[in-house]
Amino acid sequence: MLNYFLKGEKGTRLRFMGMLLSAILVLLSVFTLTQKGLNFGLDFTGGYLTEFTTSQSVELKELQSFIAKNHNGEFELTAQGNSHFQLKEAPSASTTSTTANSPDWQSAVTQNDDINAQVLSSAYIGSQVGDELFDQGCLAMFAAMIAVMIYLAVRFEWRLALGSVVALVHDLILVLGLFSLLQIEFNLTVLASLLAIIGYSLNDSIIVGDRVRELLRVQSNNVLSPATIINNAIKSTLTRTLITSGTTLATVASVWLLAGAPLQGFAIALFTGIVVGTFSSICIAATLPELLGLSAKNYEVKVDAHTQTLLDMP
Repeated sequence: MLNYFLKGEKGTRLRFMGMLLSAILVLLSVFTLTQKGLNFGLDFTGGYLTEFTTSQSVELKELQSFIAKNHNGEFELTAQGNSHFQLKEAPSASTTSTTANSPDWQSAVTQNDDINAQVLSSAYIGSQVGDELFDQGCLAMFAAMIAVMIYLAVRFEWRLALGSVVALVHDLILVLGLFSLLQIEFNLTVLASLLAIIGYSLNDSIIVGDRVRELLRVQSNNVLSPATIINNAIKSTLTRTLITSGTTLATVASVWLLAGAPLQGFAIALFTGIVVGTFSSICIAATLPELLGLSAKNYEVKVDAHTQTLLDMP
């Protein structure tokens, strides 16, 4: 089979190499997920969230060092702007109050003349709420995957349907692997972006799959090989796919760069999902069915012996 692809058309070789690259990236992503896991945000883990502003611009590293001197536990400080900060703390096992986990740091930043901070909000998110949100989010993703599989089973021949499902799983694993590798916070907005990626990846795969199916149906004399038919289908849809993906990426990039830190995780996940979704619709959704033996014969109209006799009559 390897020899077949190496001797095939250039487009076929590129698709085959792309599928091998995808397989390697999936294995690396799974390895990263098992070793490092995901950096779940307070939406899922629970804890304390405090937002405050400073009277003047303060460097994030300097402010972090100052708070560390007056904080008893672990915390994560992020900048929401030049003078707007957000501090996240793990829940304390010894208290269930709605006050901050370590109030000493609040007094320090508010009383320091160089920082002169003003606390905007301080809230506690219970771990039980986080567990429920995580379970409901996973249930929503599972329901979406089941609906997609049912739709593909009805719409396509099983080889094209399987290729689309594998491409969809590939996209989700790569996005999760990226978040695990970079330890980007995984919160509810990121989970929502995964649901959007499911729809977008499915759209790309259906566009290519529909075109492959159309060309296979009109190829009744088997003059062209399945590889050539698939290459022609990709060529005829590539411009549309690139334009759609390009305009969507421009919008998501604007959200990433201009919407601020709260939506960065969402934008990063969606941006990555669109890129790998476009890639997988060509290298997986269109190539895997070919490996499974997809051909024009799968779309030939089958008739019984009596009907064939009637058709052969002068």
